Amino acid sequence: MKKLKVQIHLEMTVPGDWELVQTSEGTPVLKLPNGQYLDLAIEPLFADDPEDTWRSTDSDAALNDILDMVESEEVSYEFVTH
Repeated sequence: MKKLKVQIHLEMTVPGDWELVQTSEGTPVLKLPNGQYLDLAIEPLFADDPEDTWRSTDSDAALNDILDMVESEEVSYEFVTH
């Protein structure tokens, strides 16, 4: 097996009423005004051709196989105010 390191950095413009909260385990997540919570994390996408439409899998087994390969994940959130 080989090690693959993937870093994902996103900058998003979000509504002003989104909030940062922490789960009971101390994991930061976003609280949305509709009572839902959002965690941005890895979601594998698949395609039969790299020029084709990429899609999520309907197979829990395939998704779990990929997620089982993840040894660690780090997501950080920071609101930037100007």
